[in-house]
Amino acid sequence: MEQNVFTPDDFKEGQILLFDKPLGWTSFQLVNKVRWLIRQSCKIKKIKVGHAGTLDPLATGLLIICTGKFTKRIEELQGQEKEYTGTFTLGATTPSYDLETEIDKEYPVDHLINEKLHQATSNFIGEIDQVPPVFSALKKDGKRLYEYARSGEEVEVKSRKVVIHDFEITANRLPEIDFLTVCSKGTYIRSLANDFGKAVGSGAHLSSLRRTKIGDFKVEDAFDIEGFENLLP
Repeated sequence: MEQNVFTPDDFKEGQILLFDKPLGWTSFQLVNKVRWLIRQSCKIKKIKVGHAGTLDPLATGLLIICTGKFTKRIEELQGQEKEYTGTFTLGATTPSYDLETEIDKEYPVDHLINEKLHQATSNFIGEIDQVPPVFSALKKDGKRLYEYARSGEEVEVKSRKVVIHDFEITANRLPEIDFLTVCSKGTYIRSLANDFGKAVGSGAHLSSLRRTKIGDFKVEDAFDIEGFENLLP
């Protein structure tokens, strides 16, 4: 069914908009772009716009953006479980646990057999203690962790409890493996990659990530920027 063109009142009253965040964009950049497009096309001077759950610049996929009165629902939407697909590269680690930083250590992968990899995923199902990456936007003593990391300052990051509902390997082409996971709010897939590497005695980092679902919202139903622009007055 064809989507009707939005009206200025639609955005003021409130909308839940699904976007497929492009690679390389921050979540903040996408929110800013959407806010600017709405203001320009609808001649609105001020409009509340926010997102329900950050995606790293190197990740793509579903970002929920709320406008107007629906920004009050952001916390509720953030709390829903999320589904991700992506790729871990085994045999090497990075300080950020992904490709934001250079490889710092390499490990053998010859001992990794398919059965061992699949068995290791079961260690992560259920409630687990997870240490967030030091290259993250979490705050400690009023300062973001990545600020400590980039300045070379050591900082202790406390673990926290997260829930992994599902974690499975969907393809194996060592040193890369593709995965699917369903997890709670606050789960860092980069940390899952790092911990999985330790569990199989190899080291690993996250080399691609795509968020496919948040609760009942699916990335297949999401806009790209051009598609959204076409529905503006």
